[in-house]
Amino acid sequence: MNKLINKIFLLFGVLTVLSSCEKEEIRAVLNPDAKPSVSLSSQSLQLDKENAEANALTVSWDTPDFGFSAGSQYRVLIDKAGNNFAEAQVFTTGTEKSKSWTHKQLNNLLISMGIEPDTEGQLDVAVESILSDAVSQRSDIANLMAMPYLDKLDLSSSWGIVGSAAVNGWNGPDMPFYKTSDAGVYVAYVTLLDGEIKIRENNDWAVNYGDTGADGVLDRDGDNIAVEAGTYAVTFNENDLTYTIEKLSWGIVGSGAPNGWDGPDLEFMYDPSSDQWRAIATLLDGEIKIRQNNDWGLNYGDTGADGTLDRDGDNIAVSAGTYLVTLNLNDLTILIEEIDIPGIVGSGAPNGWDGPDVSLSPDFSREGVWVAYNVELTDGEIKFRMNNDWGVNFGDNGADGTLERDADNIAVSAGVYDIELDLYDPAAPTYTITAK
Repeated sequence: MNKLINKIFLLFGVLTVLSSCEKEEIRAVLNPDAKPSVSLSSQSLQLDKENAEANALTVSWDTPDFGFSAGSQYRVLIDKAGNNFAEAQVFTTGTEKSKSWTHKQLNNLLISMGIEPDTEGQLDVAVESILSDAVSQRSDIANLMAMPYLDKLDLSSSWGIVGSAAVNGWNGPDMPFYKTSDAGVYVAYVTLLDGEIKIRENNDWAVNYGDTGADGVLDRDGDNIAVEAGTYAVTFNENDLTYTIEKLSWGIVGSGAPNGWDGPDLEFMYDPSSDQWRAIATLLDGEIKIRQNNDWGLNYGDTGADGTLDRDGDNIAVSAGTYLVTLNLNDLTILIEEIDIPGIVGSGAPNGWDGPDVSLSPDFSREGVWVAYNVELTDGEIKFRMNNDWGVNFGDNGADGTLERDADNIAVSAGVYDIELDLYDPAAPTYTITAK
């Protein structure tokens, strides 16, 4: 009997406690002042190319007092001063409470934000602690002054080539001319079709030149210039209105090249951001040389295997793999670096989930950015992966434009798109898919 009575009292006690909890609605309450306190390792920086790999800036913060035990995620926001983070660069750090940049990384970031080299940029920095999709706390703003350096060349000009022989036809956009070491003299490295061209300024017909009489002297609003299909260096002298069109290509030939010693050679593309020539090359075990215009009249090897090119020099030994080959004709050097090639795969991609993938190409003017233009997709899903292999692949959890390893497929609709993949920040790669 005593045991029964004890059990009844115990049950009554439990019910009383539960009722009390329900009435008083005991729960955790977020401290409204629980925001991170941010510290910068420096508030004034002149970035230095000579110390490109050294640490330039560290943003750190403490754990806010939320009023209860909470697992918070963090992200750093950087924007131009006074912009209220409307165009913030966002860096997710997870549970880590600091984020660092080297001189090179921070320099690239500032340039991408539109801050000119050798110009002071006034920046706002803040940290957000994220408790859930609906709950986040932002720190007070920390101010940073930073001055970037010129890392990429700006050889752009207002002049271009337009016409039926140009890649974009008579409507443009025009194929660009680049500045040379001579003032007022420009060069365009172009692959043309059989057809006609003119030279014009600012992608507009207000100022355009042709060649009436085909005498090598340009005439304002003159006759179209007839050309044959081929790869050329077109030189335009604004000072005396003369021009030349000369066959010019640089390529890789050899037993290690895709087409062997007989060619056609694997062509380099001109990179105006560094005034060098670059090629993405899938090579075989073998040997290569560099030559001009698919011809042995001018060819380079590397006698001594020291990275310096020698005219008619020794063959260059290579191993099977995919490489970025950089040819510098200013100092006659060559650099052959292994590289991973990102591609687009999926039910929405041209070759489905089995590939081969749609390969992206590096945009050398923006470090870490890869591009593919005029990609035809179908209704379906895609992912990004490296080297046509699932070992490294990216999807998008949350469809927010930020990629994660082995994450969700990305839904796409049928259409033609320009696709950019930004791998500059390995911790937070991003992508954009823009309809044409």
